[in-house]
Amino acid sequence: MSALITTDNKPRLTLSQLFNMSFGFFGIQFGFALQNANVSRIFQTLGADLDNIAILWIAAPFTGLIIQPIIGYLSDRTWHPFWGRRRPFFFIGSILASVALLLMPNSIALWMAAMLLWVLDASINISMEPFRAFVGDKLPASQRTTGFAMQTFFIGLGAVIASLLPYIFTNYFHISNTAPHGIIPPSVKYSFYIGGVVFLCAVMWTVFTTKEFPPDDIVKWEEEKLESKGLAKGLVEIVKGITSMPKTMLQLAVVQFFTWLAFFSMWIYTTAGIAQNVYHTTDTTSKSFQDAGDWVGVMFMVYNGISALAAFLLPMLAAKISRRYTHMICLILGGIGLISIFFVKDNHTLLLSMILVGLAWASTLTMPYAILAGALPSNKMGFYMGVFNFFIVIPQILAAAILGFFVKHVFNDESIYALLVGGISMIIAGFLNVIVNENYKENSKEITEDVEMLKTNVDSI
Repeated sequence: MSALITTDNKPRLTLSQLFNMSFGFFGIQFGFALQNANVSRIFQTLGADLDNIAILWIAAPFTGLIIQPIIGYLSDRTWHPFWGRRRPFFFIGSILASVALLLMPNSIALWMAAMLLWVLDASINISMEPFRAFVGDKLPASQRTTGFAMQTFFIGLGAVIASLLPYIFTNYFHISNTAPHGIIPPSVKYSFYIGGVVFLCAVMWTVFTTKEFPPDDIVKWEEEKLESKGLAKGLVEIVKGITSMPKTMLQLAVVQFFTWLAFFSMWIYTTAGIAQNVYHTTDTTSKSFQDAGDWVGVMFMVYNGISALAAFLLPMLAAKISRRYTHMICLILGGIGLISIFFVKDNHTLLLSMILVGLAWASTLTMPYAILAGALPSNKMGFYMGVFNFFIVIPQILAAAILGFFVKHVFNDESIYALLVGGISMIIAGFLNVIVNENYKENSKEITEDVEMLKTNVDSI
C-alpha cells in the first residue's frame, strides 16, 4: 500500500517506520540514564565533597551550550546520498559515547571521572540533538506529536532498564555494590559496560534502517551552503539566528528554564539526599550509602517507566485541552512529586513521588518540541532545535554554580533541600505555560489526526 502524502508533501509513516527512526533514542537514553543516576555516586566514591558535586557536573551543561547549536547548524548543512543529513552525527556520537561509557567506571581519580563526564555529555549531544530535528525533517505536521511521543517512549524504556541495572546486579545476580575507598563497585561497572554496547547498537539500528529526504530544493540548498561556508560566516549566522528566534521559542524558553533547573537539581542531589534522609548515612564506603544509590536507580526507573507509558496518552489529552495546558498540568504534578520527597522517610513511598515526576518528564520530552516544530523554518530545524537546548543547559549551569553553595551554607549540608527547591521551580514552570502562544485550533486538528493514526496502528498489531 502506498504511503499517504500530506499537504506538506511528506508521506505519513507507518508504525514500524516510526519505530525504526526513534529506536536510537533507546540507546541514547540508556547512556544518559546511567549518567544521571550514577555520576554523583561515582564522584562521591572517588572522594568528592558534597558541596563540590554540583561544580563537577558543570562540564555537562557547558558542553551542551557549545555543542548543540554547532551540531544543529552543521547538520542543517550536511547532505550525503547514503548517510543523509542527521545520521552522520548519530553515527559519530554513538561511537564516542560508547567509549566514554566503557571508561567511566574505570576512573582512577576524581579528575578522570570529571573529564569523562565532559566527553560523555559531548558525545551524547552529538547524537541526541539531531534526533529532535529528525522528526521535523521526516514527519508531516499531523504526525509530529506522535513522532516525539515515540521518542519519549524509547527514552522512558531505555532509562527504565538502565536505571535498574545496578539494583538488578546486586539483588538478583549477587554482584557486590560495595568496594574499597576510591574504587567503583562492580555492579556499577557492569552496568556501564552494558550501556556502552546498548548505546552503540540502538543508534546503529536507526542509522541503517532509516532513510532521509534530500533538501526540498537541492540547487538552492547548495547555493545557501556555499554562501555560509567558512568559520566566520558560520559564527555570524549562528549569532544572527539566536537573536531572531521565533516568538513561540522565546516563550517556551522561559518554561524550559525553570523546568530544567528542577530536573538538574534532582539528578545531582537525589542520591545524597535519599542517603541522608532515608538511609541516614553520608559514608560513601558503607553498604547503606550504596543501597541508597541502588534505590535511586529504582526511583529513576519508576519516573522513566511512567514517562514511557504516558507518552502515548498525553497526545489524547492535548487534543482536548491543547499542548500547553497539558504541559502545565504535568509540570505542576511533577513539582508536587519532587516536593513530597522532602517529607517522605520510607523508601517505597518515594516511588509514588516519582510517578508524578514521570508525568512531568513525559510532557517535557514531548510537548515543548511538538509546539516548537510547527513554528520553525524547515531549513533551520536542526539549528533552532540546538539553540532551544540553550534553555536546558543554562539552568543546569546555574544549578551547578549555586546549588553547592546553598546546600553547604544555607541548608547545612542537607541536600534534600535541593529537591525542595527543584519542586518549587517545576511548579513555577508549569504556571508559566500561560504565556505560550499556541494555535490551538490548528494544532488540535493535527493532534487528533495523530491520535487516530496511533489508535489504528495499535489495533493492527
